[in-house]
Amino acid sequence: MVSRTTANAKGDVVVLLIGMRINRFWAVHLWLPVLLGMLRMLRELAQDPARGLLSRVLLTASPRTYYVVQYWESKEKLYAYASAPDAWHHKVWTAFNHKERKGKLRGRVGIWHEAYVVPEGSYEAIYGDMPAFGLAAAHGQVPLERRGRYAKDRFSYRSQQETVGEKTG
Repeated sequence: MVSRTTANAKGDVVVLLIGMRINRFWAVHLWLPVLLGMLRMLRELAQDPARGLLSRVLLTASPRTYYVVQYWESKEKLYAYASAPDAWHHKVWTAFNHKERKGKLRGRVGIWHEAYVVPEGSYEAIYGDMPAFGLAAAHGQVPLERRGRYAKDRFSYRSQQETVGEKTG
């Protein structure tokens, strides 16, 4: 393993943070289906890479808050999965909305998501003695020197530089 690496992302990076907060621990019958639904969606996406999920990291912020950082091929593929009638997300979201409209979830379980399209030149990464993780797990990992030793160099890196360098080299 190379001691210092960076992510081999090219172009825009699409990141989705999605999670839940258990507001009432005793309401297991309401929050557990949300948690299990997320795990099933991740399994479904892993079994069908064409849907566009490149990588994900499951995290916890507290005993109450669980979330997933997801890296997607494109915002179009993310939107397509979120709205696909054949996807598990559609079934879970429909059930969640039904319970919410009836007031069953109010104050018991919270959900959230944030989606970002990060333009090339607006992200950089460094990993020291790490296997591929996060952005590097989604897009591959290269020795740090390929993108620049300093953060300012990695921020200014453009994937077109490789194409031009390969043509002239």
